[in-house]
Amino acid sequence: MSFLLSLLLAVAALTAHTALNAGRWLRRPPDGPVEVDEAVAVLLPLRDEAARVTPCLRSLLAQRGVPGLRIVVLDDGSTDGTADVVRAVAGDDPRVTLLTGVAPPPGWLGKPHACHQLATRVDPAATVLAFVDADVVLTPYAVAAAVTELRAAGATLLSPYPRIVVRTAADRLVQPLLQWLWLTFLPLRAMERSPRPSLAAAGGQFLLVDRAGYDRAGGHAAVADKVLEDIELARAVKRSGGRIALADGSRLASCRMYETWPQLRDGYTKSLWASFGHPSAAATVVALLLLLYTAPPLLAVATLAAGAPGPAALAGAAYALGVAGRVLSARATGGRAWPDALAHPVSVVVLGWLTLRSYHLRKRRRLSWRGRPVS
Repeated sequence: MSFLLSLLLAVAALTAHTALNAGRWLRRPPDGPVEVDEAVAVLLPLRDEAARVTPCLRSLLAQRGVPGLRIVVLDDGSTDGTADVVRAVAGDDPRVTLLTGVAPPPGWLGKPHACHQLATRVDPAATVLAFVDADVVLTPYAVAAAVTELRAAGATLLSPYPRIVVRTAADRLVQPLLQWLWLTFLPLRAMERSPRPSLAAAGGQFLLVDRAGYDRAGGHAAVADKVLEDIELARAVKRSGGRIALADGSRLASCRMYETWPQLRDGYTKSLWASFGHPSAAATVVALLLLLYTAPPLLAVATLAAGAPGPAALAGAAYALGVAGRVLSARATGGRAWPDALAHPVSVVVLGWLTLRSYHLRKRRRLSWRGRPVS
C-alpha cells in the first residue's frame, strides 16, 4: 500500500506541475492582427521537400504585419526537384531569395550547416531571424505575433511550438509526448530566468532569434556537430548571456512532422540518444517513466484480480492522474485529448523502445537521416 501511495503522490505532483505550466507559465503569443516595424528574415532550409514545401511557402508569402519581411530558401542538395517547386510557388516575388547549398564540410551535420548558410546570406538589415521547417504551415500573422512575443519576453531566442498534426495511430501515440514531456518535467519559469545552459529547450520547427544575440552565441557554427541543433542553439544563447523562452504556438502554426511510421520511427531514433546523453541516464529516465505511467494500470488489474480493492483503487487513481496530465497537455497546445490520452501507458512503452533503438543503432554507427550520417 505504501508503495502505491507513493506512486500516486508522485504522479499527482507531476500532473499538478503540468497544470501549472499550462495554465500560468506557458506563453501564448497573440494570434490576431499585429504589426512589427523590424526587418525580419524567414529562413527555410530544404532537402528533398518537393512533396510538402508548397503549403509552407505559400503560408510564408501570405504573412501580414511584417512590411520588412524577406524569405531566404536554401536547396540543400535536393534530388527531387525541390528548387523547381520553390520557383513555381514564389514566382517573381521580390521577397524570396533561393540559394543553392553546398555539402557540409567535415565536422558539420546537414541541418546546422544549412541553417548556417542561410544566416550568413541574410540582409544585414534584418534584426530577427525566423527559422522554419518545410513541414510547418503558418497562419497569416504568425511571424508578426512571434516577433512581438520575442520582444515582449525580453528574450534572445523564442520557440513557439506549433500544433502537431496527427493522423495515424503511431502519430497519436508518439507525437503528443513532445509537449507533454516539456509541460510535465520542465520548469518553464525557471528555464526562462536561469542562466544555466543545461536548463534549456527549443523546437527547431519554428524558432525566432534576435540577430545580434544569434551572432554573439556563435550562430549555428557553435552547434555544427549537434543532432539536436535547436536545443544546443538555445544553450549557446544562454552561454553567451542571452535569454530563451518557450511559447504555445498552436494558434500560429501547425506541423505534420512525419507522413509514415518508418519516417516517425527513424526521425526519433536519430535523435533520442542525444536527448538523454549517457545510456545510464536514458535507462534511469525510461525506467522512471514506465514505473510512473505504465505500471499503474497493470497493477490496478493485478491487485483487483487478487481481491485487493484498496490497492487497486490507488493504482487506478495513479493511472487516471497520468491520463489527466496528458489531457491537460493536449488542451494547452492544441492537441487531441480523447480518447488518445487513455493510451498514455502504451505511448510511454513506445518511447522506451524508440530510445533503446536509438542507442542500439548509434552504437553500431547506423544512424542516418535524409541520406546523411548523424553519428
